[in-house]
Amino acid sequence: MTEFTNKINVIREFLGAQKIDALLLNRVSSFAWATCGAASYVNTASTDGIASLLVTQKNLFLITNTIEAPRLDKEDKLAAQGWEFRVYPWYASSTILADLTRGLKLGTDLPYPGAIDLSVEVSRLRTNLTPEEDERFKLLGKICAEAMDKAIHAIRPGMTEFEIAALLGQEAESRSAQPIVNLIATDQRIFSYRHPLPTSKKLERYAMLVLCGRRAGLVCSITRLVHFGALPGELRRKADAVAGVDAVFIETTRPGQKINDVFQHATTAYADFGFPDEWRLHHQGGPAGYEAREYLATPEVTDVVRVGQTYAWNPSITGTKSEDTILVGESGNEILTTIPDWPKIQVEVQGKGISRPDILVVK
Repeated sequence: MTEFTNKINVIREFLGAQKIDALLLNRVSSFAWATCGAASYVNTASTDGIASLLVTQKNLFLITNTIEAPRLDKEDKLAAQGWEFRVYPWYASSTILADLTRGLKLGTDLPYPGAIDLSVEVSRLRTNLTPEEDERFKLLGKICAEAMDKAIHAIRPGMTEFEIAALLGQEAESRSAQPIVNLIATDQRIFSYRHPLPTSKKLERYAMLVLCGRRAGLVCSITRLVHFGALPGELRRKADAVAGVDAVFIETTRPGQKINDVFQHATTAYADFGFPDEWRLHHQGGPAGYEAREYLATPEVTDVVRVGQTYAWNPSITGTKSEDTILVGESGNEILTTIPDWPKIQVEVQGKGISRPDILVVK
């Protein structure tokens, strides 16, 4: 069974489980998932695409305009994949979707008049990756790690955050990954903001680089920090603590575990390391896939971890953060964004030693 055939079977089983006649996929992430990596966006920041997929028990329709159809056909080869194109002029309104769905009970992954919003349920479908997707994720993790390593070793005091972001973006794009999240903070801004958009501030001693890279629809996340000169004692303490929390996240994200139980283990670790309330200041991450986080882990989320899923946990303690993307395996978890020769913090969790990235100190 091919990856594409498997996807369509999953969607059609979903139609039956939800008691609907058709599923409309309009999100960029869902389009990429269902087509095994095709792109339905022009604006890389768009949530909804300029092409939609409509799946019924008998038909596979792709609805788009005359601008996008040639690329989706000739480059992404979606007609050959099995999609029946329904194309309308770019300058005219279209009744194609209304005509195709008239009289049908319709579910969608985005709000649509008269349809059932199944966006939450579809996000769960996207988290269950195929072996082919796992292999693409491994390559993407390597790409993002290489881009981060190259960029962070090239920065110097005096550079602006915009310049650092440009370095990180260039290194990602040159390796065929789009930097859909490119966050940079330097010095005090790392302590002030969890989502630091880059500014014209110049680096003095301390920098944090955050990358979410997208390739063939999949999204991989990684954070690294660099300090020029000796690391202050309080920063050392926080770096050790956040590495410990991250190690707990990684070690407890195992098949059969509920996500809220994993979350509880990590919040307990925050307290054990002396920072009991820091988890309240920012989300902790969750399952990755065709969104940077398909959904966020919280104390209420009872979804069960499965083999083949990827997770991007991102615990933070004010001024520090630890983030990699992991693949859940049958016998253990694989860190996809490992940077060889990066300084490590050794943490013991349940009698097992785990390495987490340290702050890179440049003398």
